Amino acid sequence: MTSTLDPVETHPAPTFEHPVTAGSRELDELLAYIDAEVVDRDDAHRHPFEEFEVLRQSRLGALRLPADQGGGGATLVELFRTVIALGEVDPNVAHSLRNHLNFVESTLRRADGPDGRWLEEVRAGKLFGLASTELSRKHAGRRNQDFETAVTETPDGLRLNGTKFYSTGNLYANYLVVAAQGPEDEPIRVVVPADREGVVLERDWDGIGQQFTGSGTTRFENVAVDREDFLGTGTYYGDLPYSATFPQLYLTAVIAGILRRVTRDAADLVRTKQRTFYHAAADSPVEDPILQQTVGVLASQAFAAEALVVAAAEALSEAYAAHGTDEEQELSLRAAVRAAKAKVVVDEIALRAAGDLFDVGGGTAARRSSHLDRHWRNIRTLAAHNPRTYKAKAIGAHELTGEPLPTGAFF
Repeated sequence: MTSTLDPVETHPAPTFEHPVTAGSRELDELLAYIDAEVVDRDDAHRHPFEEFEVLRQSRLGALRLPADQGGGGATLVELFRTVIALGEVDPNVAHSLRNHLNFVESTLRRADGPDGRWLEEVRAGKLFGLASTELSRKHAGRRNQDFETAVTETPDGLRLNGTKFYSTGNLYANYLVVAAQGPEDEPIRVVVPADREGVVLERDWDGIGQQFTGSGTTRFENVAVDREDFLGTGTYYGDLPYSATFPQLYLTAVIAGILRRVTRDAADLVRTKQRTFYHAAADSPVEDPILQQTVGVLASQAFAAEALVVAAAEALSEAYAAHGTDEEQELSLRAAVRAAKAKVVVDEIALRAAGDLFDVGGGTAARRSSHLDRHWRNIRTLAAHNPRTYKAKAIGAHELTGEPLPTGAFF
């Protein structure tokens, strides 16, 4: 069958001589490249494989490595500002990098140990995915975990077998960090090349949003592994009191980025409107005080969301700096509380804002060809990772009684 779609205009990929740095012209060029075809990707249901090849070349995944060690030298706050900017251009790409950047963050604190060798791969632009979640009746996110996925001794050596779900970003990763039971029935994490024989990455994620994050099934079928590929910190949570604050705040940062895009799209809708209602407050949509107010509220909400993420990132940076000291527990709790409060507020205003976007566009905004529904779908999917109702309850208990937040996943 002959396609009736017009040929998609291609945008040349930028090239990079050095790792990109926060706030740089090179980063702006990378963001513009990812942004250029985001609607076309949504229309064609195309995964961003080409964009991830450019991401590898830019070594964005090494943004937090010190500059004198081949990285971008970004602070933690600069990293989260970059995540917000990436979420604005394509939340699928931003979300797909979450597990990689979380792995880098945890490895940087152990850079002097045996796990530090993986930072060489990060410097080279390689990306790491995560295979952790299993579907079972066990409580999600519990700190003390055991897994059905296992590494066992066989006559042919160690072999990895099991099935993981919600494998965000694994389609684009070079390596997978796999949580499993070890040969001695202890929890371990092992790093496996994503293209190793027996690793199967399925494109079966059917979410209403974030459709191109590769969040499907990862299967390991008799995959050969070595003990030298076991990570030194066997458990997912390691020795940090609140080790899930980074990945949770990351999701809120992506939503804050979508809010910036909602504001941008709303302003574009108003500027390009060809007509208005006969009962509107002005003949020109741009001069209509009702539309001006709507766009102003959206812009204010986007600003507030970004400010909340940055405030939580500042607290998390201070907690990381206190690692191994007497202040670490208190500062980590403070960071977790800030990140939790940010999520509760940002999730609520973002979902409302993604709906209010349609009030400035009328029927045009509701056309499927506008692809504006993706903002609500993406926000709804990201927010569902950890329902804000449970988060708000934990915050309330802490405020009323001083009860610490839970220390497993989601905090």
